Amino acid sequence: MDMSYKMTIAGVERELPLCKVNEKLYIAAFIMFGDVEVTVKSAEALLKQAPEFDILITAESKGIPLVHEMARQSGNNYYVVARKGPKLYMKDIVTTNVDSITTAHTQTLCIGASEAAAMKGKRVLVVDDVISTGESLEALETLINQVGGNIVGRMAVLAEGDAQNREDITYLEPLPLFDADGNVI
Repeated sequence: MDMSYKMTIAGVERELPLCKVNEKLYIAAFIMFGDVEVTVKSAEALLKQAPEFDILITAESKGIPLVHEMARQSGNNYYVVARKGPKLYMKDIVTTNVDSITTAHTQTLCIGASEAAAMKGKRVLVVDDVISTGESLEALETLINQVGGNIVGRMAVLAEGDAQNREDITYLEPLPLFDADGNVI
């Protein structure tokens, strides 16, 4: 049986498929890839609430189109993507590990010297599509702190589960968790 959850995100209605995490827990899959309307409107809504910043960062994930659009709308010509592994172009790599609810294994996030230099001493705004357990957010913060950036805010389109109760993040909409029958927990 296919289950879904209907919600409004930045003024746009979407039907999110429910995906099984384990026998008792399902999550609603919010996929920004390919959804230009939600990406543009979410970026606009988040920027209205954003603190002053110099640079944006996200993890290599579904937040990439969002951070790109936020950079474009705010007039910034550069943003940082913490990659899921070292790339040949990276020099003096800075890394940290992350365990995310949507990934089956521990991941490494890394940046190179040019990304580190872009954040050093700068006001950094952390952006993601969904904040759930906060593990990805914590990993990004570790990278920023290792290179001397100043975290000025943490933003997401959706806050899932307990993340809705966090006072250190700004988000557009809450996203509940679901039981095996598709009921909100």
